[in-house]
Amino acid sequence: MSRRPEERVQVLGGSMDLVRPEEVFHFVAGKIAARESAVVANHNLHSLYLIRKDQKIAEFFATSDLIEVDSVPLIFWARIVGRASRRFHRCTYLDWRDAFWERAIREDWKVFFVGGAPGVGEKAVARIQADWPGARIRTHHGYFDVAPGSAENQAVVDAINDYRPDIVLVGMGMPRQEVWVLDNQAKLGPCVTFTVGGAFDYEAGVQRPSPRWMGQVGMEWLFRLVVDPRRLFTRYCVEPWHLMGPALRDVRRALARQVSSRRVSDAARAEYVRASDLARSDSLGGR
Repeated sequence: MSRRPEERVQVLGGSMDLVRPEEVFHFVAGKIAARESAVVANHNLHSLYLIRKDQKIAEFFATSDLIEVDSVPLIFWARIVGRASRRFHRCTYLDWRDAFWERAIREDWKVFFVGGAPGVGEKAVARIQADWPGARIRTHHGYFDVAPGSAENQAVVDAINDYRPDIVLVGMGMPRQEVWVLDNQAKLGPCVTFTVGGAFDYEAGVQRPSPRWMGQVGMEWLFRLVVDPRRLFTRYCVEPWHLMGPALRDVRRALARQVSSRRVSDAARAEYVRASDLARSDSLGGR
């Protein structure tokens, strides 16, 4: 995919691409056809908080090839501050699941999933293949020593490379999955790596996803908070306050763009009036 300049925007201190799922798949298909590696990340309010606190997470997003937006509130905020964001720019595994597996089967993509507790990946694969017979998937649980150079980590990298996948889905939760991809992507053969959080936990039925309508209206966070308040209270009720500084900067930039646009419009209008007056004077002088 040839990224248009207006697709990548700066919002709440982070860079992200305003792309639809079909544009993501077009990008992925191009990388696979060229046998090139790439990383597809996703931003939400939690990751925007983390890039301010963790240098490795900041490096992960700085080096990612495509950054989806995984947050309707973030999309709404981007639109408020003058970015051309729409609801269809939300890209998450659960939103593009069906289109992804349909494309994977049609293109004969091989997929490797890393993450989840032992047994979760296998259960998820069984459910996926029940819906999409012919899907080519191999898995490895995420409960291993991820330290660079550890024997367990090397074994996982070797298993991925032996399989030679086109797509690697990493679902270890944020920020563990991002750090793992940052540390290991260069060790993998040519493939496109996605960070997908708890996607396969949902596939396996060990976690309950929110109704999709709640995601579309930006209330998925509330559903997840009610289901797991102890783990998610800080993420949803405390961390967003740390983004007030970037939010105020977004507002100042939006106001500056409006002032600049108004000045350009006023200058263009003045130039038009001046040109019209000159034309009228020339016409009168020629009589």
